[in-house]
Amino acid sequence: MALDMDQLRRIFYEECRENLEILERELLSLDPDGDIDLDIINTIFRAAHSIKGGGATFNLNEISQFTHVMETLLDEAREGKRRLDASTIDLLLKGGDCINSMLVAYETNSDFDHVLRDALTDELNKLLQNGPSASAESEPAAQENEDAVTSSDSDGDGDWIVQFKPHKDMFFTGNDPVRILRELFDLGAHCQIECLVDVLPTFSELEPEMCYLTWCITVEGHIEKALIEEIFEWVEDDCDLDISRAEKEGSQNVTTVDDAPPSEEVAPTTPKPPVASKPAAKQAATKADAVSSIRVEIDKVDNLINLVGELVITQSMLTELSQNFSESKIERLQAGLDQLLQNTKELQESVLNIRMLPISFAFNRFPRLIRDLSSQLGKNVELVIEGEQTELDKTVLERITDPLVHLVRNAVDHGLEQPETRVANGKSETGKVSLYAYHQGGSIVIEVKDDGAGLNKERVWKKAIEKGLLHQDTSLDDLSNHQVYNLIFAPGFSTAEIVSDVSGRGVGMDVVKRNIEDLGGHIEVDSEPNVGSVFRISLPLTLAILDGQLVKLADQVFVVPLISIIESIQIESERVKVATGGVELYRLRDENIPILRLKEEFGLGESGTLDKQLLCLVEASGNRVGLLLDEMLGQQQVVIKSLESNYTRVNGVSGATILGDGSVSLILDIQGLMTGFLSRVADSNSHVAA
Repeated sequence: MALDMDQLRRIFYEECRENLEILERELLSLDPDGDIDLDIINTIFRAAHSIKGGGATFNLNEISQFTHVMETLLDEAREGKRRLDASTIDLLLKGGDCINSMLVAYETNSDFDHVLRDALTDELNKLLQNGPSASAESEPAAQENEDAVTSSDSDGDGDWIVQFKPHKDMFFTGNDPVRILRELFDLGAHCQIECLVDVLPTFSELEPEMCYLTWCITVEGHIEKALIEEIFEWVEDDCDLDISRAEKEGSQNVTTVDDAPPSEEVAPTTPKPPVASKPAAKQAATKADAVSSIRVEIDKVDNLINLVGELVITQSMLTELSQNFSESKIERLQAGLDQLLQNTKELQESVLNIRMLPISFAFNRFPRLIRDLSSQLGKNVELVIEGEQTELDKTVLERITDPLVHLVRNAVDHGLEQPETRVANGKSETGKVSLYAYHQGGSIVIEVKDDGAGLNKERVWKKAIEKGLLHQDTSLDDLSNHQVYNLIFAPGFSTAEIVSDVSGRGVGMDVVKRNIEDLGGHIEVDSEPNVGSVFRISLPLTLAILDGQLVKLADQVFVVPLISIIESIQIESERVKVATGGVELYRLRDENIPILRLKEEFGLGESGTLDKQLLCLVEASGNRVGLLLDEMLGQQQVVIKSLESNYTRVNGVSGATILGDGSVSLILDIQGLMTGFLSRVADSNSHVAA
């Protein structure tokens, strides 16, 4: 079996990111002023140790060397010699960010910020040179440093003999014996190594991907056994290991290596660190080619395999029926086709379920974000997260993260008041930002809520007039709260008085709305003065398949997402009115619904008179519009194909699908159609008013 190092390296990249998430999450959970939680500190240490060990295994020495310094600091903390105060936790968090940037550099063969890496290394080394913090044990630093390596061992004194016999397939796990030998030298002890080659096969029988060597290592000095065992944690299931005290006579016929790493005959050549030698375009292409992966529960895979088996059985049955087919087999054929339909539907649901991930993958970054922002802005902020196990499609999850980050930053910066202001208003000095996720119908709803000052309706209205978003004669009383608050999503809109690196530049909220709408979702905002604001995002569960209503315009068939449809009616001409600017309105249950003639919108001809025609009422972002149709056909699930990647972006169209007869049908972008149509209506009304 060939050893695919690229595949193993990709696995390491994933595991490294998981360990970075653990490191950050556990660091944030530490209370610098509370009791020391050794379980948390040990978890942080193990994450750093795994990153260092994996980096060394794959010769990612920039990562391994930097993480080693962090690991040394954490080792002092878990031994009770150093307290992790707030400034040290901040430094370790920055170190995690630096490791992630180096990881990206190795993945994309690009460069990273060496200056930042060196600065952080200097800070960590200075912290180590200053000795343990004042709150730790009071022994002199020099004695503590010596004790870290040479403390007495309860098992007695003397050297250690380590019998290390890797299993033949160790390399397939991504482990390297040379890395382990290096770590033994990092203990600061004298090591003697004897390489045993007694089981080495003849050259013709040798398989270069197998490990045939065994090592006998003598570790001199008063080293704790636990420190040696820790080095072999990574390979304890992939080797035979024995650690015992040496006899006083010592070992003979060994090669002595004092305080130096293994020679070049043992250690592989260290590759050069990544450099920014590629053109920018090439770097971008390399990054785009990176494999995006997902971890799947074995139960989901087993279910998928079972369904494929059922599908194969049904296919075999239909193939048999097709041979010497006669009318007597029609009933069995119909039953077989029904079974095929059922198998296909279950297979589709199972495949989609594999792509579903808990939204905690997006929510997990916010404790760190809140911590940094609260420190930067001088505010006390509590983060509440609920519904983090709510699942949605991986693609939706990846694309919703950035809009959520912007909303949370705005909630902390614009929404929450300074502590003294909150106290003066009768509130707790600690503000609260809440993230909620839950299913509603065929969608997932995400709420970003704060208990801050809320939106100032009059201020938003004045700013909108100043920016030209509203006509000068528009009265505040003419607008509903919903209409006023939605003005904050206009391009360039901002009520911030101070421009900072957090927010206030008048960019962002329009991008947030556009990104959400590109996902087929919508966002709305509610607010109450001195109570707070809530931004509510509604998203489809998946971007791969949707339930659609087939409609006909002229000789073309289009798909309207079923989730957008409220109801369909036959037009009664007496209910149609023409408003200012020539806009047609349909009166339905005390509500005037604007009519959008889709034929004219897509250049497919004239709709003619409205009497007895079909009107399909759709809703998006709290607005309703009636789509004028020629005919409504059946409902069916459709597989979405990207029109933009295969052709180009078309206004009012979100994608395409292939129908049962092989023809291509366009899927309507309801939000895009309504945005353009209502914008034209608003423009025509403003021209008339002017």
